Amino acid sequence: MYRFSNTVIGFLNLFTLLGSIPIIGGGLWMARNSTSCESFLQTSLLVIGFVVLVVSLAGFIGACFNVAWALWVYLAVMLLLIATLLSFTIFGFVVTSQGGGVQVPGRVYKEYRLQDYSPWLRNRVKDPRYWRTIRTCLLGSKTCSKLAYWTPLDYLERDLSPIQSGCCKPPTSCNYGTATMLAQDPDCYRWNNVATLLCYECDSCKAGVLEDVRRDWHKLSVLNVVVLVLLICIYSIGCCAFRNSRRSETDYPYGQNRMTKVRPRWDFYWWRWWHDRREQLY
Repeated sequence: MYRFSNTVIGFLNLFTLLGSIPIIGGGLWMARNSTSCESFLQTSLLVIGFVVLVVSLAGFIGACFNVAWALWVYLAVMLLLIATLLSFTIFGFVVTSQGGGVQVPGRVYKEYRLQDYSPWLRNRVKDPRYWRTIRTCLLGSKTCSKLAYWTPLDYLERDLSPIQSGCCKPPTSCNYGTATMLAQDPDCYRWNNVATLLCYECDSCKAGVLEDVRRDWHKLSVLNVVVLVLLICIYSIGCCAFRNSRRSETDYPYGQNRMTKVRPRWDFYWWRWWHDRREQLY
């Protein structure tokens, strides 16, 4: 049982080392194929994947070869990783707690309002330079081209993704048939039939992008909770492995008394001489 924790943490870090490869690959795949065009999620996933890769490699070397300094670095970085991931998870739950669509009467799809989302997300898409990058990405994804041949009946019977609902059509409440004196949604006046314009400057389009981001972040936050529990368990076992590694350097098994010789105090011999002398006199 002496090196049991070292063996366990070695296997666990081997598994996490191999598991970091699909995490990095998934981040690269999302960066190339994401329809929301929000890069913050993909970047965070790549950073987490690379950190897990490096930390797992240090823990595997330290546990299998009893390298105390590697285990020390492993535990320090692991503690930092747990704290960072915990903060990121809490932040993700707070950001994704608001939002969601509004059901449109007589339609299968939902529509989304920008004011329903958290201020941090709204401020990101309100930045003109940032939104220009997302708009270019949306045009390149050709998400709206799939709706070009839809009939009015299709809009009644078929569902739409958040981006299609917000960016590829005007709000359902808009009235373009006859002149009306009633106030309409500002997005009704931003709509344009030109394929490169559509409703890409509408607040509903920004809300549709945020809804996609909210759903992805919510899924990632739930996954982070599972990863956190696993990392805390590995960290606890790593503390035992570090203690075993430090103990193995002295070649003493756990529980054995290491004291083989006690050096006497400086006055021991003087006291012994005085004690013997006294016995001789009396």
